[in-house]
Amino acid sequence: MTIHTDNLLESVLESLDRVDYIRASEIPDIDLYMDQVTSIMEERLRSSVRHPDTDKILTKTMINNYAKNDLLPPPEKRKYSREHVLLLIFIYYFKGFLSMGDISTLLSPLTEEYFHNDGHELSLQEVYEMVFSMESGRVLEVKEDLKAAYERAENIFAHVEDDEEREYLQKFAFVCILSFDVYMKKMMIEKIIDAMPERETQTKKKREKKQGEPNT
Repeated sequence: MTIHTDNLLESVLESLDRVDYIRASEIPDIDLYMDQVTSIMEERLRSSVRHPDTDKILTKTMINNYAKNDLLPPPEKRKYSREHVLLLIFIYYFKGFLSMGDISTLLSPLTEEYFHNDGHELSLQEVYEMVFSMESGRVLEVKEDLKAAYERAENIFAHVEDDEEREYLQKFAFVCILSFDVYMKKMMIEKIIDAMPERETQTKKKREKKQGEPNT
C-alpha cells in the first residue's frame, strides 16, 4: 500500500479506497493443499502489505505455528477447508496488533461453536460474511476521522515559517494523533479480551485426552 507524500491526505484516502477483503465466495469450496492456501492469501492480500515485494502474507511455517498454538484446527488428510481459510484471514488481520495468546482467546469460541458445525444456527462462513459486510461503511467513517486529524495536525504547526520544518512537524503530529487512536483502541480490545471467559479449545482438550490414555 503506497502512500505518496506530495499530497499526503489525498494519497492516504485513495489507499483506503483500495482496501478490500477476501469474500467467502472467492475461496474454492473444495479442500486445498497448503500451497494452494498460501497462493490464495498471497494473491488476494498482496496489495494490503507495506512492502509488496518482500513482505510475506502467509507461509507454511506460519500455518504450522498457528496449528501448534491451537489457533487453527488441524487439516484433514493434509487438506484445508474453506473454513480453515476464513480463520487464517482473521488471524492475518489480528496478528498485526494482538499476541498469539489474545488471538487464541478471541478465536477459540468461534472455532468451537462454528467450525464444521452444521447443526449450529450460523455457519462460520455466515459469521465471517456478516462481520466483513461492515467494511464499506467503516471505511467512510475512518476517512472522515482522518480528514479531521490531518486538519488538526496542519493547524497546530501552521505558524512555523520554514517550509521543510513545518511539513515534518505536521506529519509528525499527524502520526502522533493516529498512533494515540491506535493505542486507545488496542487497549480497549485487550480489556475486552481479558474479560472473556477462559476456554480450552477442543483441539487442546483432545490432545490432552489422548496424552492421558494408556499406551497399548
